[in-house]
Amino acid sequence: MKEYQGTKIIGIDNGYGNIKTANCCFPAGLTAHDTEPVFKDELLVYGGRYYLIGTGHKEFTADKTGDDDYYILTLAAIARELNVHGLTDATVRLAVGLPLTWVSQQREDFKAYLMRSREVCFTFRGKPYRVEIAGADVFPQGFAAVASQIRDFQGVNMLCDIGNGTMNIMFINDRRPAADRMFTEKYGTHQCMLAVRENVMRTHHATVDDSIINRVLRFGTADIQEDYLNTIRETAAGYVREIFRILREREYNPALMRLHVLGGGSCLIRNFGEYDADRVTIYDDICATAKGYEYLCEMALRKGGGAHAT
Repeated sequence: MKEYQGTKIIGIDNGYGNIKTANCCFPAGLTAHDTEPVFKDELLVYGGRYYLIGTGHKEFTADKTGDDDYYILTLAAIARELNVHGLTDATVRLAVGLPLTWVSQQREDFKAYLMRSREVCFTFRGKPYRVEIAGADVFPQGFAAVASQIRDFQGVNMLCDIGNGTMNIMFINDRRPAADRMFTEKYGTHQCMLAVRENVMRTHHATVDDSIINRVLRFGTADIQEDYLNTIRETAAGYVREIFRILREREYNPALMRLHVLGGGSCLIRNFGEYDADRVTIYDDICATAKGYEYLCEMALRKGGGAHAT
């Protein structure tokens, strides 16, 4: 979280798999209840309804404003970030993002969605919060994560941001984003999860828990039988080969450019990919994009005239 003239700038990466702030990460799922549920560790109370944050699974949707889920998840993200700094009452400016090729079309609707109420009162984890939302600014995913390092991007660089639902690709040539070479592919890590489940069922006639799959994808191993582990690893390796095929379709050439991989799926490239480590940079910080949103918002505010998506 950053601060500008008394307003707290909170960057939120509203992913399909996880919600990230500069300091927090939690699953992008929730279940709504009309009465108070028994288990209340991650309970958010707003508008007379009860929401268990981090439960269930948020299905992929190209329009995040289609229901109230991402608004409620945003409130939870605000509360988590304020709690890190010991706050429950604050004036906040939201810095968020959308996939590269969707920003121009969806920016205004997403801003209106997040700013539906100027003042919001809710309870999260038993603490009451009062938040004044002073503004919301929408930036392009992927680029935000490296914006503070843009001076280092000499020559031709391909940026690949692998999220749960989408993979965003863009070129940065001599420190300048190439606006005509940005792509959004519906090929996030969820596609790998689906392939793993299918292959384990076909090969071993068994259902594998998502927590096991996630552990193998993140760390390359898990405490399971070797033949099951090999099936998951082989499937993940196939997924990574497909990622590189897509990148080549978008004119990736390791001899002529550097590749920068970020997002939740970057660990798959590290664990299962074949690449030249001298030509490929993998960013491990899953909160890098949220931090980037804050950086872009603060820089725009300091330049005067408010923050604007770029």
